[in-house]
Amino acid sequence: MARKKTIRTIPQERTPVSEQDPKERVTNFEEVSHRYSQEDALLESDRCLMCPEQPCVAGCPVGINIPGFIQKINDKDYRGAYDVITATNLLPAICGRVCPQETQCEGVCTVGDTLEPVAIGRLERFVGDMAINAGWANVPYIEPVPFRIGIVGAGPAGMACAADMAKAGCEVTVYEAFHQSGGVLRYGIPEFRLPNPVIDAEMGNLEKLGVTFECNTLVGRLFSIEQMIDELGFHAVFIGTGAGYPSMLGVPGDSLNGVLSANELLTRCNLMHAREFPNYDTPMPPARRVAVVGAGNTAMDAMRVCLRLGAEEVYCVYRRSRIEAPARAEEVHHAEEEGVRFKWLTNPVEVLGDDEGGVRAMRCVRMELGEPDDSGRRRPVPVAGSEHDIEVDLVVVAIGTNANPIIGQTSKLALNKWGYIEADEHLATSMPGVFAGGDIVTGAATVIEAMGAGRKAARSMKHYLGIRDVDAPYFVDGADTLFGIDLRERNFVRVRVPA
Repeated sequence: MARKKTIRTIPQERTPVSEQDPKERVTNFEEVSHRYSQEDALLESDRCLMCPEQPCVAGCPVGINIPGFIQKINDKDYRGAYDVITATNLLPAICGRVCPQETQCEGVCTVGDTLEPVAIGRLERFVGDMAINAGWANVPYIEPVPFRIGIVGAGPAGMACAADMAKAGCEVTVYEAFHQSGGVLRYGIPEFRLPNPVIDAEMGNLEKLGVTFECNTLVGRLFSIEQMIDELGFHAVFIGTGAGYPSMLGVPGDSLNGVLSANELLTRCNLMHAREFPNYDTPMPPARRVAVVGAGNTAMDAMRVCLRLGAEEVYCVYRRSRIEAPARAEEVHHAEEEGVRFKWLTNPVEVLGDDEGGVRAMRCVRMELGEPDDSGRRRPVPVAGSEHDIEVDLVVVAIGTNANPIIGQTSKLALNKWGYIEADEHLATSMPGVFAGGDIVTGAATVIEAMGAGRKAARSMKHYLGIRDVDAPYFVDGADTLFGIDLRERNFVRVRVPA
């Protein structure tokens, strides 16, 4: 019988992971954090108490059986661990790298009440990377059903929805506006955090399920959502276009040459190979001194990219303190190690131009924190007489995003006052057969939350189409049934008739 674990008998220290040296990594785009070795993974997996309450599962937006896959690692059944994870999440190597585990599964880990929580994300990445290296894929037997599903957007929400609908036997086509699939995973996250070969490998597993990707296809311009239902013959549509329309500063001078959004900077660098100029004809504005406004994960990515592109000085300008910064603590730490200079409690009020219409400086004021605002964080208040200039030649804005407007402009879908698609608790929109989820409904959120929305929408789509969902069976009180099956479900079985 296995020994019962207690907080006293497990390894007390969280197993560390090696990283590239900061001085070396600012000269390349290779991954900063390394993966666990098998020895590391076994040691860390032994820290899980296998507690019966399993708060980590409830803390995961897609409901991964976390104790289950950690136990498999502990048993050295690594393929079994992969099978457990991919029962609910086909992208373990991605999620293990970019999910904010510290506020989700690890944030509610029972071990974390006394010690550092179990490194769930690092263990998930260990399994995901092992699967990629070994060529593992879970492709279940799929019984085809006569339904065609259209997915708009090949980001995390669209991929999760596509996977579940393909497993249900539907013919699934994903439309992506860019020339490569992956959405924000591809254009928004630098390779030193999420390498493209990892995205390629995990996207390939979707193709093995029979999902078709149509890139360079801008829905809303080539055809509308209505046409997908009425003319292209899709029985249901899921919209997961994200919220990639950037917010800008709204101060004098923010239209000067040399002011751009973090989205544009990262897309040029990540998706369009700007860092390899002149081999790729995607130039970046030359920058010696850069100010990035904002302190979220996107801001950290933008600052660290600028360092790797050769900037001599990179500043983080944020109107609150480090405590209120929304970025992951690990990302702030890495940025500090790499030499980013943080100007906390500082807010831009004007971008100053030179004689040629470029940026020469950014005028700022110092702030102090007052009473909490609607977000629960203390409201920043300007300090009188604290204006000062920061000499820069590039300003990158990373203060949030808005709804992508194209779908709303070209369809009759109901939108809320901010331009996001209105969806009910089942993620159904105002148009029958059309569902939506992820950032285009909620505003900017995490990768795993978007995937959770995609899976929730898939359950609703299966219900709408009358496909029995073996993972989430549903029963309707008072419904007519035959052999216990709701008659409204369009199920069938193969019958062999003697010749």
